[in-house]
Amino acid sequence: MEKKIVQYSYWLGMLCVVVALVWRAANAMGFWLSTYVQGVSVYYLSFYKGALLFLLVCIATGTYIQSGKDKP
Repeated sequence: MEKKIVQYSYWLGMLCVVVALVWRAANAMGFWLSTYVQGVSVYYLSFYKGALLFLLVCIATGTYIQSGKDKP
């Protein structure tokens, strides 16, 4: 059961990352919500948040790989 929880939470997290990237890219290009969302253009904080996002993806991937290995 633990492996299924880790697996589903990992894939849900990856789906959220994809949605966040698409949302941020569309917002930076001004496609939608340009008047309601703070990040209308690309600025230094966008790169900071992107770096944090990819760091969390890296940590989640490492944890996901470690959870799939058999425990001694």
